[in-house]
Amino acid sequence: MFFLSGLNETNNHRFTLFFLTLLCYCVILLVNISVIVIIIMDKNLHEPMYIFLCTFCMNSLYGTSAGFYPKLLWDLLSPVHVISYSGCLVQAQVIASFVCADLSILSVMAYDRYVAICRPLEYHSVMSRQKLIMLVCYSWMTPFLIVAANMFLTSRLKLCSPYITRFFCVNWAIVKIACFPAETAVNSIGTYITMIIYFLHGIFIVLSYIYLIKTCADSIENRAKFMQTCVPHLISLLIFLVTILFDVMIIRFGSKDFPQAFKNFVAIEFLVIPPLINPLIYGFKLTKIRNRILVVVTVKN
Repeated sequence: MFFLSGLNETNNHRFTLFFLTLLCYCVILLVNISVIVIIIMDKNLHEPMYIFLCTFCMNSLYGTSAGFYPKLLWDLLSPVHVISYSGCLVQAQVIASFVCADLSILSVMAYDRYVAICRPLEYHSVMSRQKLIMLVCYSWMTPFLIVAANMFLTSRLKLCSPYITRFFCVNWAIVKIACFPAETAVNSIGTYITMIIYFLHGIFIVLSYIYLIKTCADSIENRAKFMQTCVPHLISLLIFLVTILFDVMIIRFGSKDFPQAFKNFVAIEFLVIPPLINPLIYGFKLTKIRNRILVVVTVKN
């Protein structure tokens, strides 16, 4: 059994925080499920770009629903914030694989846009049904297995403290309370390998969009296509990187110098802002989805 810290200072405002958190969670569910249902129900949206977007929204539901919000809502109403050992490992697995899968999905989206804009005549042959299934499986299964390998290494450690320094479980917080720091060397290697893998994903995305920008500069048609379909991806990538960077900086450089409320906010940014904002960005920016939403709203009225 682990005791989670971070919510001890919220007792005076826990009901307010509970309702705000519940509202945020409900909005995340609403916007993501809406995009998923629209894409599934409309056969005109059964194209690779929209399938990847559907995968993106499903991953947001996976990370927020399976890994975070239900436990947080429970803890906000509970006087004691505890989690079982196995529950902590599962939560750390879900949250980490959600983050890695987000970057994987953004990378396959970048590849899809590269083929659509730079090789339009070959698009349907390159992005075949088999290729699409392979990319979707890659974007989900690879992060899950990589993170699972890291969690397996963590599960082998002997731990000497029941106190987790966050109000939700992450791998580094569990490794930090190992009895013998020398035994965590393998965990550090696994973490560095994972970071390198997803750093390369980030480089691939950036290079893809640099090439796309150069390609689109000479064509009005390609520029319009880029603004319509690629800008939402770039905004999603920027939001993702900024939220993760803030969290890493607080962990690495200033964990003790900030109030607990600020550290809590930074810690959960990547579980609040991207799942909430990304479906809205795509819903308003992508014409087919926006038109479909307008049709549904008009019919209801």
